[in-house]
Amino acid sequence: MKIIEAAAARLSLCALLLVTPTGPGFALNTELPDLGNSAGNLMTPKRERDLGKAFMRSVRRSEKVMDDPLLTDYIQSLGQRLIKDSPAHGTPFTFFVVDDPQINAFAGPGGYIGVFSGLILTTETESELAAVLAHEIAHVTQQHLLRAWESTGQMSIPSAAVLLAAIVLGVAIGGDAAAAAAVGGQAALIQQQINFTRGNEQEADRVGIDILAQSGYEPRAMPSFFERMGKANRVYASKLPEFLMTHPVTSSRTADAMGRAEQYPYRQTPEFLRYHLARMALTQRQNDRPEEAIRDLGQMLEDGRFRNETAVRYGMALAQIRANRLADAGATLDRLLGIHPEVVEFIVSRARVEALQGDNAGALRRLETAIAEHPESYALNVTYAESALAMGEPARSAAKLQRFLDFRSEEPRVYQLLSRAAGDQGKQALGHEYLSEYYYLIGDLEGAILQLEIALKKPGMNFYDSSRLESRLADLKSEQDDEKKKGSAKP
Repeated sequence: MKIIEAAAARLSLCALLLVTPTGPGFALNTELPDLGNSAGNLMTPKRERDLGKAFMRSVRRSEKVMDDPLLTDYIQSLGQRLIKDSPAHGTPFTFFVVDDPQINAFAGPGGYIGVFSGLILTTETESELAAVLAHEIAHVTQQHLLRAWESTGQMSIPSAAVLLAAIVLGVAIGGDAAAAAAVGGQAALIQQQINFTRGNEQEADRVGIDILAQSGYEPRAMPSFFERMGKANRVYASKLPEFLMTHPVTSSRTADAMGRAEQYPYRQTPEFLRYHLARMALTQRQNDRPEEAIRDLGQMLEDGRFRNETAVRYGMALAQIRANRLADAGATLDRLLGIHPEVVEFIVSRARVEALQGDNAGALRRLETAIAEHPESYALNVTYAESALAMGEPARSAAKLQRFLDFRSEEPRVYQLLSRAAGDQGKQALGHEYLSEYYYLIGDLEGAILQLEIALKKPGMNFYDSSRLESRLADLKSEQDDEKKKGSAKP
């Protein structure tokens, strides 16, 4: 597992940066050739969904998947915007951010698409960030990945998921990926995935540019990103970052991508505020000196040195909260809300200030109003649940979170909060059941089993609930046995 985790420490941008040049005449043609792929017949939709969920658990176990509700909200909203008017509409996708400075992104089974925080900070426009996601979406919609998964058809879901995580997360790093493959006895499968990815990049780029244009983004953002990567290649010279050494950006690749994008008319893409707010939030997370941040941001405002003034003021509010200057933070956020009353980042941050000042009732009223407009917002629902718990109203917290599960049922933090709410209501068995699901989603199978065993020992459980938990426990133990067998089979 240590070797697999090492492989998983570097996510691949190969999906975007291993383009094979083709002529610009292919720009609007999204019909792909028949690749002779039998995987579609072998990989049932249910198996792909189950494999995707297991893959995500493996990613959470080895990577720092960000739990920041606002950043999670943002990347989900960006991904859904790309899907809405594209051929991907109707296909389930889950977008998430990995807390890592590397410039990478990846797609896994079941439409799970991750992007590194370093990539978000490296892009200069939301269209550039959207270009990366659109490329990964294209890999999923065109079923490029299924061929690489075909060899896992005879493996159990947990074993296949761990192996695929090593493949997808380590594909660009050669030695570590090979080491991970050796552990699983699947070196040929690793090499097949590498070759497959390189062979299908041009289709994913072409479809990705189409998705960008159909979603209202500037399709030239993809060659723009290539060009900046090429400049970085020249600037770094002998001290290239690893991803640039393994994924060189050439002038021909940039020209080819531009040729495809030029098939679309140029459009003036508007500034997307949430993109700038997300970048500011990531920047502030890296600064552990809030008072220094307040001075620097204040100087930026005074000098007019900023790309987006609203984002700088938002960064000021975040720094003021961290410095416990709550009155100042409240005033800053009130000013922002006066101009942008609908922006989730400002609503949530203002509610947090109210909660920190002891006004949980005010925070709940603010959040309740916003949730009526945005019932699917992870950030609004989680912040509401936390405020309700702090106010001593666990039933209100649980009710809101239960409704949110209809939108997204795989967020670990939701189950963690549901566990607290159940415990505060004296529902001990239910609390342990929710906590079991939390541990399961973050990849801690042993912890998930332990929590179910504790739940089953609680008195007063009816026959239906007892049978349901015993069935779930049996499934988890079967999965644990499979992992042990896999481990004992390692050379």
